[in-house]
Amino acid sequence: MCMSSDCALCFLVAGWYKGYLVRNKDRQGAFPASIVQLRKVIIEKQGDQEVVLSAEMPLVKEVTTTLREWGSIWKQLYVVNTSTLFVCVQRLMWDLMEWRSQLLSGTLPSDEFKELKQKVTSKIDYGNKILELDLVVRDVNGNMLDPENASVISLFRAHQDATTKINERIKEEQVRFEQTYHNDQSHPLPLTASMSLRNSLGSEKILFMSLSHQNYLIRWTSKGFPKDVDMLNNLKVVFTDLGNKDLNRDKIYLICQIVRVGRMELKETGTKKCTLGLRRPFGVAVMDISDIIKGKIECDEEKQYFIPFVPVVAENDFLHSLLNKVTASRGDSGGQGLWVTMKALVGDIIQIRKEYPHLVDRSTVVARKLGFPEIIMPGDIRNDIYLTLWTGDFDKYNKTTQKNMEVIMTVCDEEGKANSICLGAGDRPLNEYRSVIYYQVKQPRWMETFKVAIPLEEMHRSHLRFMFRHRSSQESKDKSEKNFAMAFVHLMKADGTVLQDGLHELVVFKVRTESTLIHTTTELQKQLTFIWRNEPVQIHSQIAKGTELLLIQMGLLGLLKWRTRPELLKENLEKLKIIDGEQVVKFLQDTLDALFTIMMEHSQTDDYDILVFDALIYIIGLIADRKFQHFNTVLEAYIKQHFSATLAYKSVLLPVSNPSSSPPPVCQSHCLSEAASGVAELLFHIDSQTLHAHTHAHTHTHTHTHTHTQMYTSMHTYTHTQARMHACLNPHSHTHTLSVLLQDFLMETFLLFKELIGKHVYPSDWMAMIMVQNRVFLRAINTYADTMNLKFLNNNDFEVQLWNNYFHLAVAFITQESLQLQHFSPTKRNKILAKYGDMRRLIGFAIRDMWYKLGGNKICFIPGMVGPILEMTLIPGEELRRATIPIFFDMMQCEHKLSTFTASRENEIILKLDHEVEGGGGDERYMELLETILLECAVEHPLLRPEVEHFVDLVKGLLVRLLDYRTVMSDDSRNNRMSCTVNLLVRSAHDRKIHIGYLYKLRDLHMAVENYTEAAYTLLLHSRLLKWSEDQCSPQFEVRSCQTQRQQKEDLYETIIGYFDKGKVRSRKQQARFYENIMTILRPKPDYFAVGYYGQGYPPFLRNKVFIHRGKEYERRDDFQNQLMSQFPSAVRLNITTMPGDDVRLSPLQYIQCFTVQPVLEIPSRLKSKPVPDQIINFYKSNYVQRFHYSRPVRKGPVDPSNEFVSMWIERTTFTTVYKLPGILRWFEATDMKHTTISPLENAIETMQSTNDKILTLINQYQADDALPINPLSMLLNGIVDPAVMGGFAKYEKAFFTEEYNLQHPEDRDKLEGLKDLIAWQIPLLGGGISLHGKRVTDDLRPFHERMEECFTHMRKKVEKEYGVRELVRERVKSKEKKRVFM
Repeated sequence: MCMSSDCALCFLVAGWYKGYLVRNKDRQGAFPASIVQLRKVIIEKQGDQEVVLSAEMPLVKEVTTTLREWGSIWKQLYVVNTSTLFVCVQRLMWDLMEWRSQLLSGTLPSDEFKELKQKVTSKIDYGNKILELDLVVRDVNGNMLDPENASVISLFRAHQDATTKINERIKEEQVRFEQTYHNDQSHPLPLTASMSLRNSLGSEKILFMSLSHQNYLIRWTSKGFPKDVDMLNNLKVVFTDLGNKDLNRDKIYLICQIVRVGRMELKETGTKKCTLGLRRPFGVAVMDISDIIKGKIECDEEKQYFIPFVPVVAENDFLHSLLNKVTASRGDSGGQGLWVTMKALVGDIIQIRKEYPHLVDRSTVVARKLGFPEIIMPGDIRNDIYLTLWTGDFDKYNKTTQKNMEVIMTVCDEEGKANSICLGAGDRPLNEYRSVIYYQVKQPRWMETFKVAIPLEEMHRSHLRFMFRHRSSQESKDKSEKNFAMAFVHLMKADGTVLQDGLHELVVFKVRTESTLIHTTTELQKQLTFIWRNEPVQIHSQIAKGTELLLIQMGLLGLLKWRTRPELLKENLEKLKIIDGEQVVKFLQDTLDALFTIMMEHSQTDDYDILVFDALIYIIGLIADRKFQHFNTVLEAYIKQHFSATLAYKSVLLPVSNPSSSPPPVCQSHCLSEAASGVAELLFHIDSQTLHAHTHAHTHTHTHTHTHTQMYTSMHTYTHTQARMHACLNPHSHTHTLSVLLQDFLMETFLLFKELIGKHVYPSDWMAMIMVQNRVFLRAINTYADTMNLKFLNNNDFEVQLWNNYFHLAVAFITQESLQLQHFSPTKRNKILAKYGDMRRLIGFAIRDMWYKLGGNKICFIPGMVGPILEMTLIPGEELRRATIPIFFDMMQCEHKLSTFTASRENEIILKLDHEVEGGGGDERYMELLETILLECAVEHPLLRPEVEHFVDLVKGLLVRLLDYRTVMSDDSRNNRMSCTVNLLVRSAHDRKIHIGYLYKLRDLHMAVENYTEAAYTLLLHSRLLKWSEDQCSPQFEVRSCQTQRQQKEDLYETIIGYFDKGKVRSRKQQARFYENIMTILRPKPDYFAVGYYGQGYPPFLRNKVFIHRGKEYERRDDFQNQLMSQFPSAVRLNITTMPGDDVRLSPLQYIQCFTVQPVLEIPSRLKSKPVPDQIINFYKSNYVQRFHYSRPVRKGPVDPSNEFVSMWIERTTFTTVYKLPGILRWFEATDMKHTTISPLENAIETMQSTNDKILTLINQYQADDALPINPLSMLLNGIVDPAVMGGFAKYEKAFFTEEYNLQHPEDRDKLEGLKDLIAWQIPLLGGGISLHGKRVTDDLRPFHERMEECFTHMRKKVEKEYGVRELVRERVKSKEKKRVFM
C-alpha cells in the first residue's frame, strides 16, 4: 500500500485503521495509526453513493492534482529525452511545491496570500498550456469556474479571456528565453592531456582526440614527449559548440585514435633495411564523459582522469572497429593510457576566455564542431570541408598477397599543390595527406577525417587527387614501388554548387607511367587520354562541409547571385517559398541582404515589390514557426546591427497597404500576424520619418487576420444558439402537435448536430466548454429520441431517412475524440467522470434500445449501419461492448428471417475495420468478447451458427492481421511491415478498394529498398484485376481520371516491364528480346536462405515459422545474416541446421536460424521436350522456384579411410513455399517440409549427373559464343581426365561395382546400371569438349592439351570396355551444327 496516497478510513481497531485509496477504491487494507495523518473531509451524497472530498482549500487541492498530473508527464519527458521541456516542467513543479507549503502554513497575510494565489494560478495555467493540457477557466478571484454555476455565454467569454492571458504570458516567456538562449547554447569543454604508453620501440605517435568535432592532433616523439617542445605540459584544447542535441544523447565519448609512424611491423629488427615513416594503426582510448558534460557529477579542473589504452591485436585491425569494440566492452590496457583533465563550461569562446583565463587562453587550441552549431549568428562564417576517407576495394591481380595500400591525397589547383590540408586542430597545414596502412587487406576501411581549407573563390578551379601506392616493409622494394592508380573529384559542380554531403564512389584509374599523373586542374582534361579505367577498384569518400555558403541549394544560390542572371530573378524569388526552411534560416543575413538590395536597386519600378514582400513574409513566418523560434535572436541582431536598406519602406508599404483580396487560411493567420509584426519592426528601424508608415502598415495588416476574427464571431454566435437550445430542451415546453414540420425540423437538427460535432467548434483545450456542449447534445438527442418513438415508429409514420440520421448522429457523438477517455491522463479522465460521467455509455445504451425498437424495419439499415455499429463496439469499455455487440447477431437473425444474406455486410465490415484499427481502435479483448458473445447468442439458433462462425472468423482473422500491421508500422523492420501487408492482402481480397490500397503500400515498401522485381510482381496483381475493356476506372491509386481499364492495364504493364528490367527478370511482352539478353548477358544467380524464427518472443506472424528468403545479387550468407540480426538485436543465433526442440520453440526469447538452401529446377511445361538453350534453363534454376533443398552429409556404418563414399549418406530437407520466388515478397513461408535420406549410391548418381550437366552446359556455351575465354573449359576437362583426380568414378567402382555390394543390396541393381550409364555417357561428352578445346587452344597451351588428350584416350578405352559405347545425337539448327544430348 502506498502510504503517500490519500486514503478514506472507516474505523480504528487496536491501533489500526481500515480503509481504501481514494484514487483506487479496489485497493483496500489496514493502516497503522502511527503513520496516518487525519484530515478533515467533506462527504457528499450523489444518489446512493457517498463521495469523500478533502476539506482543504480549493487552491491547495488544485495544486496537488496538478502536481500529480505533471509528475507523470514529467517522467515521460525524461524517457523520450525532451530535455528542454523536461527542465522547464521541473522548475515549474519546484515552484508549485514551494508555494503549496506556504499555502498550507496558513500564516500568510491577506495581501500576500492574494499575491501568491495569483502567482500559483498563473503558473498552473502556463504549465498546462506548454504541456498541451486543458485550459482552466477561472473567475475574477482566480477560483476555478464551475460550469454548473455559469451560463453558456459567460463560460465561453471566460474561455476567451483565459486564452488571451495565457498567450500573452507565453509570448513574454519566449522573449525572455530568446534573450538568454544564445549565451547558453554553446558548451565548450577545455581539456589537457598527457600519455603513458609502453612497447613503442622507438616509433613516433600521432594522437587524434575528438568528440563530434574536428580532431585535436598531438604529435608525440618516441621518447614520450610532445614533438613541439613548447607544448610540453601545455597540451590544451577546447571543444566548442556543444549544443542541446549533443547533451541529449544517451552517451558522449571522448575518443582517441593513436597512429604510430615508423616501420611496417613492430617486430622487425634493424633500421637500415626497413622502410620508415609509415603510418600504422597502434590503438585507441575511449572514455565515457556523459556525466561530466551533463553536469551530473562535479568536475574539478585539477582532477586527472585515466583513459585506458587498448592496442590493436593484429597489424591489419581497423581502428574504427576497435573503437566499436571498446565502447561496447572495456579491454585490458595493461596500465597504459592517457591522463586528462577536463571541465564543462557554458558560453561562447569569447565569454569563456574572459571568465576562465587560466583554462582557456590565446594559445589554447580550438576544435570546432563538424558541421553547423545549433544556432548561427550574423557574422559567423565557416568555409571548411571535412573529408572522410571511407573504404576501398583493391584486387591483388598477379601478386600472391594483398597490397599494403597507402592513399595519398592532394588538393590541386591551376598552379599545382597547395597547403590546404589539416589533419587536426593544433597541427600545421600540409600539402598532402597520407593514409594509415593496413597490412595486406583487400578492403581497407580507413574512416579518417581531415579538413580541406580552400578559399571560396578558389573552389571552382580546385579538385582533390587521390594516388594509390603499394608500400613494402623493405626499403629497397619500397623505393621501386610507384603510384599505380589514381582517382579525383571536383569540389564544385558546373552549376556553382559544391559537392553534396554523403558517400561518393570514385572511379579509380590505373596509371601506366608516372608521366600520366595529373598535377593541376588544367591538366585534368588534357591527360585523361593517357589513363585507362581499371577493373573493380572502388573508393568511398564522405564529404561533410561546415560552411555557410557551400551547402546552398540551387534556388537559394540563384537568389544570392541574382546579378549574374537577372533574367531569372523573378523565377528565383518564386522558388524561395519551396526551399527547405532550414536552408533559408541558416543563410538569413545573406538572404535578407539580397532581398533588400533588390528592393533598393529596383525602387523606381514595382516589378519585384510583391515578390520581395511575399519572400519577406515567408521568411518572417518561418521564424515565427516553433521549429525556428530561436532564430528570432538572429533576426533581431540583423535588424539592429546589419540592416541598411533605408529606402526600402516604400516597397514594403505598397503590398501592406493593398492586401490580397483573398484572405489566408485560418491556420496561417497566426503566422501572418507574426510576420506583420516582423515587417513592422523592419520598418521601424528604417528611419524615424517612417514611424507613421509603421503604424499604417500594422493597421492594414489586420485585414489578414479577418478570417481568424470571423471564426471567433461564428463561435460566439453558435454559443448563443446553443444557449437558446439549452433553454428549449425542457420537455414541458413542447405543447404543439408534431407534424410534418417536426419531422423536417428533426432531420435538419440531426444534420446540424452531426456537422457541429465533426467540425471541432472550440479549441481542443477548452475541455469545460466542449463537455458542456456534449451534455447539451446528449440531452437533446435523448429528448428527440423520445419524440421519434412516440411519433415516427409506427409503420405508417416510419421515415427511414429520419432514423438513419439519428443513428449516424448518435454514432458520431459516441465516437468523437473529446469523449474517448482512454486517450486521456488519469487525472483528466477522473475529472470528466466525476463531473459529467461517461456519456458514451449513456448514448450507447440508447442506440441499443432504439435499434431493438425498430422491429421489422431493421432490414432497412442493413448493411448501412454495419460499419457505424462496428465503430461503436470498438470503443474500449466492457459494459458498452457487451451491450452493443449482440446487435450484429440481431442483424444476421433479421437477414435470416427474410433470406436476404448479402456480401455487402462483409465488405462494410472489412472497410470499417481497416479504417478503425489503423486509427488506433480495437484490441485483443475485443476479439475475445466478439467471439464469446456471438457464439453464445447462436446457441439457441443452430441454423444461424455457421453464419455466425463465418462472421466471427472473418472479423477475428482480419483484426489479428490489422493489429499486427498497426504494431509493426512503428517498427524499424521494413521486412515485418512487408509481411504484415501481404497478410492483409490475402484477407482484404473481398474489398477491391482496400486490396488495391495495400498493393500500393507494398509497392512503396519495395521501391524504398530497390526491390524492383518484387515491386513488379505486386503491380502485376493489380493488373490482373483489370479487364481488356473500355469500362471507366475509378480515380484512385495513381490512375489518371477518365482512364479506361484497358488504358490503365497498358500503363501498368509498361511500369511492370520497367521494374522487371531493373530487377533483371523479364516479362512476356518483350520476351524475345529479353531471351536474347539472357543468352548474351551474364546474369548473377541469387542465393536462397532458409530463416527460422523460433521462440515466443516473436510476433505471431513470425513465431516458430520458417521462411525462404531470396538474397540480393552477390549477397553472401554472412552479410545476409548480419543484416537479419540487426533487425532483431536481442535474438540468439542458432548454429544448427536441424529443427530445434520445444525448449527453444516454447522459450520466451528470440532465436534465429539461417542457412543456405538450393533451389530445385522446375522447367515450365511450355519448354519441356523442346530444344531450349541452356542459358534459359539456367534462368529457371533460380527463378520461378517453389521447392528448395538442404543436404547434410552424415556417416553411417564403418568408415573406410581409403573410400569414404561407402559410408557417406545425405540427409535432405525439402522446403516448399506457399508461393513461387521471386514474387511480391523476397521471402515466403515454407508451409511444407519433408525429410529424406539419400544413400551413398544415390549420392554418387546425383554427383555424376551434375558433372555431366556441367560439361554439356559449357560445351553449348562455347559453341554459342566464340569470345568466351578457354580457361573454365580447360579446368573442368582436366579435372576429370587427369589420372590424379580420376579417382572420382574409380572410387565408385571400388565402392559399388563389387560382388559383395550386389549381394548385400539386390534392390540397387537398377541404380547401379544407371550409374554405369552415366559414366559411359561422360566419355562422348568429354570427347566433344576436348575436341572443342583443341580448336580454341592457343599455341602456348598446346602441350597441356596434348597431355589431356593422352589421358582421355586411356580413360575412354577403359570406360568403353567396361560400360559400352555411347554416341551423341547431332542436330542442325540454321545450317549450323550443334551437339545435343538427349538422355
